[in-house]
Amino acid sequence: MIHCLIVEDDKNTVESIKAVGHDIFKISFENLNEDQDNALNTILKNKPDIVIINIESPKINFIEFLFEINQFSENKPIFIALSNSKHKAYDSYKYDFSDFLLKPLSELSIRKCFLKYQKKYPTRDIETICLKSYKDYQYLNIDDILYLRADNNTTDFYMADGRVIGAYKTLKVFENLLPKTFLRIHKSFIINKNHITRIHYGKSMCIINNEHRIPFTKTFISNINLINTSLSKNTLITLN
Repeated sequence: MIHCLIVEDDKNTVESIKAVGHDIFKISFENLNEDQDNALNTILKNKPDIVIINIESPKINFIEFLFEINQFSENKPIFIALSNSKHKAYDSYKYDFSDFLLKPLSELSIRKCFLKYQKKYPTRDIETICLKSYKDYQYLNIDDILYLRADNNTTDFYMADGRVIGAYKTLKVFENLLPKTFLRIHKSFIINKNHITRIHYGKSMCIINNEHRIPFTKTFISNINLINTSLSKNTLITLN
């Protein structure tokens, strides 16, 4: 998952960036007010992949700020500038920023910015997930996971070979980590859409591998519709 830090005081700008980012790929956002020391500490501590920052901020000395990042950061993030002025685009180029966003932001400009990043830095598909418990490391093939089920504060992984493997994390943790093929359809279930063999809207039920009956709720109906649309794209549909 991509980690993006937004350093910007304007809440509308922050929310616009988040909305488009979530629409494009798996990305987590963290946002801070424009404070040089706090931003620097967060970058060095959390090592974000992308930093979107207001290049006009009077609270940040960018020459000093970027010098310290170059000096202390092992993996320098990709910087994207925010500004109300086109003239600041030159400053962003001078500071070796990857891109420039002119405020007020449009959905199209944000989308183009993220797609440019995605094209330049493609993410590799995750093939395995590691479940760690003390000194025990268990690796599961992503494609072999049928679904996940919440069990209080733990999560059970149901595998294609019949195994059920417990993990000492909540379902929410895995919802944020797993690739887009996994969607939550119930407060207690996340399913791998690649193993779905039937969606029964009347019974609010998904069938996995012609065997496992997984309920879904209206709260997550948008995910069911998304799965149905995705599976229908390359399918010959016959009507009874």
